[in-house]
Amino acid sequence: MEWEIVHIDETDSTNQWMKHHLSDTDFCVVADYQTAGRGCGSNTWESERGQNLLFSVLLHPLSVPASKQFHISMAVSVAISEALEQYIGDVSIKWPNDIYWRNGKICGILIEQTLKGTAIRECIVGVGLNVNQRAFHSSAPNPVSLWQISGQPTDRMLLLNDILQRLQRLMAEDVRQRYLQRLYRRRGFHPYTDARGAFMAEITGIEDDGHLLLRDDSGHERRYAFKEVQFVI
Repeated sequence: MEWEIVHIDETDSTNQWMKHHLSDTDFCVVADYQTAGRGCGSNTWESERGQNLLFSVLLHPLSVPASKQFHISMAVSVAISEALEQYIGDVSIKWPNDIYWRNGKICGILIEQTLKGTAIRECIVGVGLNVNQRAFHSSAPNPVSLWQISGQPTDRMLLLNDILQRLQRLMAEDVRQRYLQRLYRRRGFHPYTDARGAFMAEITGIEDDGHLLLRDDSGHERRYAFKEVQFVI
């Protein structure tokens, strides 16, 4: 399928733009600049005009029940990480769907869904991917870009098309094992913190609904929803 891609110069955020331009068909909107780009919760996203990939994709995943909606997060994460591996190595997925290069965050993903009963009526996937930006000035702790890693400029639209084609294929496939194999800190014990304090743990799995399963160094099993645990980097 050839994706319909709408290019705009500027918007508050591509997810907000998409909410005002809903369609019965899947398509993508990409912006050169966002005045209010955001991540999950109150997080903001820094991006210089025309340097990075700021886009949202509208999906109608009729074959994905609401109980399995984490499949979308896995498919998007794997699509982006595999596309980036055409340019750099050491790419991983930090649960649930941040894309990392080593210990630096190269891409953030915000997924917003509308449910109808047990089905997903529509899904908006917002992506901020650091491509050609050479320096970051916000208070974000660990941003990194493709340019900073490779020292080379990257064709943003070529990368976008690669991601979209991969996403289309992966939405129809079982991506669970590919997602698990790419998880950040997928082997060994690493530091985390939750409402009870800091601890060391290893990842033991991801549930179908996206909950993270950890085993701490005392042998206790721990289960977390998004935002209930933090990686200490």
